Amino acid sequence: MDWPIAEVARMPGVTARTLRHYDETGLLAPARIGTNGHRYYGERQLLRLQQILVLRALGVGLPEIGRILSEQVDEVDALRSHHQRLLAERDRIDVLAGTVSRTIAELEQSRKDDRAMTINRPENLFEGVTPAHYEDTMRDYPELAHEIGQRAATMSRADADTAHRERTAQMIRLAELMAAGHPADAAPVQAEIDAQYQALAELRAVSANGYRALAHSIADNETRRAADEAVTPGLAVYQRDAMVAYATTRLN
Repeated sequence: MDWPIAEVARMPGVTARTLRHYDETGLLAPARIGTNGHRYYGERQLLRLQQILVLRALGVGLPEIGRILSEQVDEVDALRSHHQRLLAERDRIDVLAGTVSRTIAELEQSRKDDRAMTINRPENLFEGVTPAHYEDTMRDYPELAHEIGQRAATMSRADADTAHRERTAQMIRLAELMAAGHPADAAPVQAEIDAQYQALAELRAVSANGYRALAHSIADNETRRAADEAVTPGLAVYQRDAMVAYATTRLN
């Protein structure tokens, strides 16, 4: 049995254009093309599409997915490998959510008591907070991703801890601004985005169009979105909109 492209696209909620792109890039060819020119997919193609979408959900870029799939033969072995990745990512997100939740609770208590936050075990701030989920969003920007990786590799432990701390703090500040009702283009939100942009600009110049594309890439990346949503629902889209507003007003 096979299914037309429109029905296959509907199953996982992708677009026919996406499926045609997968065909054009060699990731997923249809089982056949009918006399009407329409693409039709069989069970084997559906299984391959599932693998592609699972890997995309894990933040893997299309070129890397092509390499992974080209090295795999047995579908069960492939699915077992993907399942292990998903379980590992679930565990990491659970740890990250717990870390941010504890930090929010401590910040709220310190403000209620009108005192500075007391950090007894600073290493606890960084449980689950690794640069990997951020770098995953850069897969479509290989030069920038390489420079971020190079910078991370040469950072001292103290500098790395400072960078992790600032990323955690930024997530919390954006969540607080969103909860307070500030629109994405409000001045305090744009100040946070400016700090983010300036950090990127130290590594490589990013154009307005490039920054917009990066904003959408971050929101579309399952791993990064899950990390943001662990702080508060809607944060990933809020940050995307803030970045797009920044590109429009500050970079054009």
